[in-house]
Amino acid sequence: MKITDVKAIIVKQPEISMIGDGSQDTVVIKVMTDEGITGIGEVDSSPYVVKSIVESPASHMVCMGLRDIIVGEDPFDVEKIWYKMYNLANYYGRRSAAIHAMSGIDMAIWDILGKKLGVPVHKLLGGAFRDKIPAYCSVLMPDNEDEIKRIADTYLPQGYTGIKFGWGALGQSDKRDLELVKMCRKAMGDDPQLMIDVGMVWRDVKSAIRLCKEFEQENVYWVEEPFTPDDLEAYKRLTHSVDMRISAGEQVGTMFEFNELIAGCGIDIIQPDISRCGGITIAKKVIDMAYLHKIPVIPHAFKTGILMSASLQVIAAAPNALWLEYCCQETVLSKNLVKKHFAIDDKGFVNIPQKPGLGVEIDEEVLKRYEVK
Repeated sequence: MKITDVKAIIVKQPEISMIGDGSQDTVVIKVMTDEGITGIGEVDSSPYVVKSIVESPASHMVCMGLRDIIVGEDPFDVEKIWYKMYNLANYYGRRSAAIHAMSGIDMAIWDILGKKLGVPVHKLLGGAFRDKIPAYCSVLMPDNEDEIKRIADTYLPQGYTGIKFGWGALGQSDKRDLELVKMCRKAMGDDPQLMIDVGMVWRDVKSAIRLCKEFEQENVYWVEEPFTPDDLEAYKRLTHSVDMRISAGEQVGTMFEFNELIAGCGIDIIQPDISRCGGITIAKKVIDMAYLHKIPVIPHAFKTGILMSASLQVIAAAPNALWLEYCCQETVLSKNLVKKHFAIDDKGFVNIPQKPGLGVEIDEEVLKRYEVK
């Protein structure tokens, strides 16, 4: 079997708001083979940049577009293909958008392998530790108490075991951040888990330390991404100064960057995004790295059902997985891009897909309707 083509399809809803909601648009990756098997993937990045990275013609031997790099390869050489992309995209790659684009292709290749062999991807990753996983509701932080209460009253009765409020209204001031967290805890009650995604807006480590200690009083389970991913010294100082769990990882890719966070910074929870970190190939290595350091893996998944399925496949094969991030932003793509979007049961669990490959099917009518030509 050989790879014959790669397509990067930009999909977006008609109106894009300047908010921290990555489910408003996406890049769907399709990898075609000479046996008629097509693998699907997704990239959470700048869509137009990713499309250029995939389709760019070659400049010279270490500066090639990803499609030219992998056409003609056997998808079963998945590790070889990953390193070939990494090495031949050297001039513009190594981190950020190039790794994001590689992630979607890698995801699609694993989908091909599962479809060819007739098994879900988690079987190819070593087998399943579980057939379902508890989910937490992931939404943007509102700027008022009524909307926070509406979210809690809407999603907690559905079975979600917790809510993560992130980005949105956070970061205006330390005082306001604490007020919002207190509103969340009041609206949710004492038992459900509350997580706060700061969205990289904290700039002062001492203020971060003080806020984390205040958040502990509101029984916040973790604080996510308080700083930019390159600010490693700030992460070290924070993790060494508070008992609060600090999570990070959605913005980074390759084993090099994850090693910096896990081994160097003392992160308590690692959150690889399968559509950014380098794909399933890198995610499975991050799982082992995290297991070695006795920390849990909770993949970041704030996109569509394609990424959710890839995350579930990785979660199934991870001994140290705790939760599924369930994107509850009510956008067209988040719920409708795949057929039979994942349902949460009344106990708060989502089932691991058991069909071959990633286990999802794109709704081609929705794809066509929102595709950007």
